[in-house]
Amino acid sequence: MTERASVASSFTVVKGTMIDETYAVLAGWDFEMSKKANLDRLRAENFIGAKSVTWLRDVAKVINRRFDPAGRDRPLVHLAKSGCDLAEWKPILLWHMTRDEFLVRDFLQNWLYPAYEDGAFRIRPDDVLSYLAEIDKRGAQMEHAWTEATTKRVASGLLRIAADFGLVRGGGIKEFASYHLPERSFLYLLHALRDQRITPAKITSASDWRLFLMVPSDVEQEIYRLHQFKKLDYQVAGSIVHLSLPCESSAGYAERMVA
Repeated sequence: MTERASVASSFTVVKGTMIDETYAVLAGWDFEMSKKANLDRLRAENFIGAKSVTWLRDVAKVINRRFDPAGRDRPLVHLAKSGCDLAEWKPILLWHMTRDEFLVRDFLQNWLYPAYEDGAFRIRPDDVLSYLAEIDKRGAQMEHAWTEATTKRVASGLLRIAADFGLVRGGGIKEFASYHLPERSFLYLLHALRDQRITPAKITSASDWRLFLMVPSDVEQEIYRLHQFKKLDYQVAGSIVHLSLPCESSAGYAERMVA
């Protein structure tokens, strides 16, 4: 059985981020009910005020594809249910959705970030086509063959997703934005990386930071700043790196964020 994390889904990319819809659905999530029951209730009650039956169906399908609310994504749901500020929640959403969204994760980490590092100024959807032409060589499992029209829609969709999360700006032609990861979102991600057993010595160079266009020196600078303000403890002595965070897990820090 193909792992979802390696599936390249054109459907979810074309449908977009659905940030507001996702927040509303997860804010109304009932942990006492199954995922299917929650999505059935969404389709039956339309408690998010979807503009059409078709869009409501698409929202339910995308939520089903992207998230595991009872498991890995439970902290994200808890934050939405507790009224977490959207500006802090959005980057956490991006991290969670890229656990299974191969195209978005790979595009941001291995195409957009290198373009940013190389000093690219303007980005057009056509610039992304050569990347998509070799996506199967990057370990992606294709759901089906794409037509030329679908490939172009995916290219445009990936850039729209980057724009929705504030990484780029503009219309058909995009430019890199001046992005800043909110402090508490940054701390959440540190906890999430530690959950994955990434060692303190490797945490500044983790590929996850590329999702937010952060180079290792940016990450280390922010960690030192938080250390200075006693929001974490970070000690470096030669090859030995010590990092002490406020909570034992990302789930614990999520609860602290909205306490």
